[in-house]
Amino acid sequence: MSLLHSAVDGYLKLVRLPVDAATKLLPGNGEGPRATAKLAVDRVDATVRGGIGSVIGDEGLQRDAARRETAADQREKALDLKQQAAQVETEAEKRARQQKEQARRRKQKREAEAKKTAAQRKAANDKAKAKADEAAEKRERAARLEQLKREEQALAEKDEALTAKDEAQRLKNEAGAAKAERVGS
Repeated sequence: MSLLHSAVDGYLKLVRLPVDAATKLLPGNGEGPRATAKLAVDRVDATVRGGIGSVIGDEGLQRDAARRETAADQREKALDLKQQAAQVETEAEKRARQQKEQARRRKQKREAEAKKTAAQRKAANDKAKAKADEAAEKRERAARLEQLKREEQALAEKDEALTAKDEAQRLKNEAGAAKAERVGS
């Protein structure tokens, strides 16, 4: 490294001290405004080194400038990749939240449908039970009515039998009285 190269290097480092201190006050660590400002300062540094190297004909200074420019390009690519990765991660998280919300909604819908189906089944079962109870009640009433008809018929037959017995008794009594009247006459 030549004496002139060392002098330029020292001067640029001295000039950069307050600028580097100011960039450290910016928010971000490896990305964001701090990284963007540091990248801009590094590019200016590389451009100034390259310009001075060309003017004074110092190939070492020009190679140093080219290395610094390449490093700045690589850091810029890295920053872009980090930003892309952050964006992809943000979008992935957003999709995950949306999918989770959709899953929650589908679950709620299934649960609501299940409750509705259960309520419909219960209503159908209640209706069927009520119908069965009504049919059983009708059969019981019909059986009771049939029993009452049989009892009524039995009572009617018994009443007829009693009437016939009374009539037979009356006729017997009349016949006995007529016979007694004939015997006594």
